[in-house]
Amino acid sequence: MLEWAWPWLFVALPLPWLVAHVLKPAATQAGAALRLPIALSGFDTAPGGNPMAGWKRILALLAWALLVTAAARPQWIGDAVQLPRSGRDLLLAVDASGSMETPDMQIGGQAVSRYGAVKAIAGDFIQRRAGDRIGLIVFGSQAYLLTPLTFDRDTVLKQLNESVVGLPGRETAIGDAVGLAVKRLRERPANQRVLILLTDGVNDAGELDPAKATDLAVAEHVKIYTIGIGAEAMRVNDGFFGSHVVNPSADLDAKLLTDMAQKTGGRFFRARNTNELAQIYRDIDALEPSADKQQQFRPVDEWFYWPLSLALLAALIGGLAPVLAANRPALIRRAADRSLAEQVR
Repeated sequence: MLEWAWPWLFVALPLPWLVAHVLKPAATQAGAALRLPIALSGFDTAPGGNPMAGWKRILALLAWALLVTAAARPQWIGDAVQLPRSGRDLLLAVDASGSMETPDMQIGGQAVSRYGAVKAIAGDFIQRRAGDRIGLIVFGSQAYLLTPLTFDRDTVLKQLNESVVGLPGRETAIGDAVGLAVKRLRERPANQRVLILLTDGVNDAGELDPAKATDLAVAEHVKIYTIGIGAEAMRVNDGFFGSHVVNPSADLDAKLLTDMAQKTGGRFFRARNTNELAQIYRDIDALEPSADKQQQFRPVDEWFYWPLSLALLAALIGGLAPVLAANRPALIRRAADRSLAEQVR
């Protein structure tokens, strides 16, 4: 598509005509004391004046128009080109141990398990991470990578929804989950490695100590956001003895999760209900904003040199033509002499 960088310069097109008509009365009044430049005198069309030949005037006007066109910078704007996206590499490590079945969360007034709340709320977070590579780790007695880092958010969400409590075991291997995440993130750009770890318990399984795993994360520049999930009060029914209130999160190791987050440059969050969990994901969105929407640019080709070249050509022709015209009689005579000489021979 053809566009003009400085289209307002086209207002200069009538400038030669204006200069000629402004200076002409002054020249008339001043008499011989003021002489018009030959370039402008050509616009004088009054009888008795010294007008330029028609072709010379056309060349002068054409050269001026082409110069103004070149000054306005014609540009050809190409089709939009997509710029590559550069988002974060973000791993979700979700606790799927037996305690995640505890029904101390609510959605729409209905009691749901901790894992059910995570599925419902983390799904919205995943869908908002456009431009990021997202992967999914579930951990219990062991840690498993369900989804490698990918731009396909729908696949990550599907894997999360299809996972079940107890699949990786009934215990909690926090250290192994962090170690697996570091291993998967270490080859990614250092300023983009993020782990969000969600758990409701204490490290009681696995081969890797959480403190050692944290040191590995620090060494590999992996930022960890930790989320401790679980209510602090839940009424349970003991049948014959009635009901009483218990703390279902008594085993949550908040100190471990806080230290892990602080040492890696992240933050520890506490989710006692679904509203807090949803707010935590919004806070992480603000702390680790996803990549901007894919940007576009349109290549620009400058075309000013075409009218500029034509203007120079017109000026060259205008300058050479009078010389050729003045020498035309001599050229004709020479041609006639050569023709006569050939006839005599």
